[in-house]
Amino acid sequence: MTEGALTGHHLRAMLQGAARYLEKNKEQVNALNVFPVPDGDTGTNMYLTLAAALKEAMQGPDDLPKVAAAASTGSLMGARGNSGVILSQLFRGAAQALANCQTAGPKDVAQALVEATRTAYRAVMKPVEGTILTVARLAARKALAAARDGGDVEAVLRAALAGAREALDKTPSLLPVLHEAGVVDAGGQGLVLILEGALAGLTGREVGPTAGTVPAASRAVEPLFPAKEESTPQNITFGYCTEVLLRGHELDAGAIREKLGRHGDSLLVVGDAEAVKVHIHTNHPGQVLEELLSYGTLHDIKIDNMRDQHREYLKGGGGEASGKKRIGIVAVAQGEGLMAAFKSLGADVVLSGGQTMNPSTEEFVNAVEEVPAPEVLVLPNNKNVILAARQAEGLVQKKMAVVPTRSIPQGIAALVAFNPEMDLEKNASLMAEAAQKVKTGEVTYAVRSSRVNGHEIAAGDILGLIDDQLVVTGREVEEVAEQVLAVMVDDESELITLFAGRDVPPEAAEKLRKRTQERFPGCEVELHVGGQPLYYYILSVE
Repeated sequence: MTEGALTGHHLRAMLQGAARYLEKNKEQVNALNVFPVPDGDTGTNMYLTLAAALKEAMQGPDDLPKVAAAASTGSLMGARGNSGVILSQLFRGAAQALANCQTAGPKDVAQALVEATRTAYRAVMKPVEGTILTVARLAARKALAAARDGGDVEAVLRAALAGAREALDKTPSLLPVLHEAGVVDAGGQGLVLILEGALAGLTGREVGPTAGTVPAASRAVEPLFPAKEESTPQNITFGYCTEVLLRGHELDAGAIREKLGRHGDSLLVVGDAEAVKVHIHTNHPGQVLEELLSYGTLHDIKIDNMRDQHREYLKGGGGEASGKKRIGIVAVAQGEGLMAAFKSLGADVVLSGGQTMNPSTEEFVNAVEEVPAPEVLVLPNNKNVILAARQAEGLVQKKMAVVPTRSIPQGIAALVAFNPEMDLEKNASLMAEAAQKVKTGEVTYAVRSSRVNGHEIAAGDILGLIDDQLVVTGREVEEVAEQVLAVMVDDESELITLFAGRDVPPEAAEKLRKRTQERFPGCEVELHVGGQPLYYYILSVE
């Protein structure tokens, strides 16, 4: 490389090396899961996110700030799963730090890693140590120390890699669930592989074997954004929905967000240094526009009187205009039966996805835009899909809310609670509340031997989980399903629903339904063909 400086050409080489190396080793990361169930897709998610960053970075000028910004944009749109979303935030922070660097020296590179880590931590509501965040943080710390000691760019990156490896090895001591399974964090392992590949791409030399004990585990994190405040059309505190595109130079979305916060609620400020989209509910739209004029020029101004809208809504039979509904719904499901179920319950678009196949942020953006309604609710129906769905909120033109459903039963309960006569925020709140009243059980199989929650598991064992916690192991599918239901059902239970998977014979599912009805005569028992892969049964108790 050019002595002492990183260029756009070098960054592209690093991205190419990282993508090649992660693609080569992604199955290693996929196998790194605390629960030895067939849904370990951290490696695939991180690779697809990285591949989207690389694709975007290879287009346009060979200029360091533009290459970094393009990689950030590509990773944002291509982010899949929790690990992919956090990776996209690392790219975003690095791009911000490199925005004014035509070439990056050792201190610039170290600072880019520091800012990447800060951005990722800020993006997560409750950061958990022992995850990819810890690995990124220690990598940045070591890189900064190397830069201060006078190291060149390569030395800084090697220090970052050493720090990442050190942090990865420590993850089991930070998370008890990793320690019990005797593994390291999967997202952290993926980041180590990315750094190894990036360094190899830059230098043209192999960097030695990866660190970490295989297999490793990925820890779920809290959503990127807090839920919007609840509001009701009968009692609108702030009467004017104000939207505007602000153009300027060196715009700071965070500073703008802080300044506008006192003017209303439902505030959204997203964009970059050149253009920021603002959405706010306020009683004084003129004051909001006056504040924004101090930052730059205003475009595409839109101000709606929400009280008038509500009166029209009440007179107009649900707020539909020109044959269009006011609120549409996007859901995620896997299996023909489950996808058909969500369609029949009113979902406008059902994305095929879930375990092992997490939809990307871009897929959510496209799905939301496809819905024939100005406002959209999204049901992720999987804990590893929520972050990508939330990341789409700042990228769509429509008003959007994510109901953080973590399972298919939660998604169905939420959809049943949907009321087209209520506004978006109220629906999101009530649907989330309905989802929390459902217990979810799952019956799958172990892909490897392990130890989880005190259970010794052999490859091929049948596993029974309740709300993501392993509670039962056995050798027979229906027997494990019955044991799971025995734990889930209590005196307050009224409805038991069985969703039979793709590999369950119809006669076996019907036999389980009959036995369940006999064992719990006080409950209504329903059987549906879900057709989902990997999971023999998804069980719901309400």
